[in-house]
Amino acid sequence: MPADARPPAVFLMGPTASGKTALACALRERFAVELVSVDSALVYRGLDIGAAKPDAATLARHPHALLDLRDPAEPYSAADFRADALAAMARIQAQGRVPLLVGGTGLYFRALQRGLSALPDAAPGIRARLAGEAAVHGWPALHARLATLDPVAAARIGPNDAQRLQRALEVIELTGRPLSGQQTGGSGERFPWRVLKLALLPADRGELHARIEQRFDAMLAAGFLDEVRALRARGDLDPGLPALRAVGYRQAWEHLDGITDTATFRDKGIFATRQLAKRQITWLRAELDARVLDPDQADLPGRACRALDLFL
Repeated sequence: MPADARPPAVFLMGPTASGKTALACALRERFAVELVSVDSALVYRGLDIGAAKPDAATLARHPHALLDLRDPAEPYSAADFRADALAAMARIQAQGRVPLLVGGTGLYFRALQRGLSALPDAAPGIRARLAGEAAVHGWPALHARLATLDPVAAARIGPNDAQRLQRALEVIELTGRPLSGQQTGGSGERFPWRVLKLALLPADRGELHARIEQRFDAMLAAGFLDEVRALRARGDLDPGLPALRAVGYRQAWEHLDGITDTATFRDKGIFATRQLAKRQITWLRAELDARVLDPDQADLPGRACRALDLFL
């Protein structure tokens, strides 16, 4: 059987707070790899503390492509990410190095490797009507409608996820078919890279939960609420924007609106982050071709290095 002649790439995936960035930087110390961020919050400028963006010292030593690409008021889609990631990977290959893509946004990894189904363009008229209905009845009412029309999509879209609810209902109106049935095919093209997938999956969920709580408290101490105050002070942002629906930011915005007290905000932020981690773990377990590494097991960098030694 002929050898796979495609250039190599590494996907380092894992739930939030599993140690992905630290491991990616450790691997870059050892191998000729360059880092590419795969994170739907880190593409936005100004989302730093609450999104756990690598600090300036880390980025000076270990640059990450695809950070700070958009203003929080601007949209950024999985299709945008795929185009940007492929371009970054090509630049890294041209430098004689290997792209190592690191992050926790499963939709981005999947869009990159499998491509995107052909879906209809946005229909402003339908979107405006749906937004008007939501203003009267609330997004949960539209979620109930979606649950009838496309239960698969409704199961993975939250009842207050305005953007995704709007898009799912819009696609159904435009095509007469459920969105979920149109998202499974991908482009059908072979991915032009030979990929090693490393998945950080903790055997003990309690350890991950403890790290999430500790990190959230560290974010608060580092000025997370001040960061959100600065975003609010711009005057052109609202919590319905994709950037500000990121975990932690929604809860902080509610708190600064006076909806929750400090203790409730903290509890809700930690709970939402744990729920995000749960969804990420569920997605990762479906990646059957990934090599699983327990981030709490001894010698994690050594085990990851051995996997790269065999692959590269």
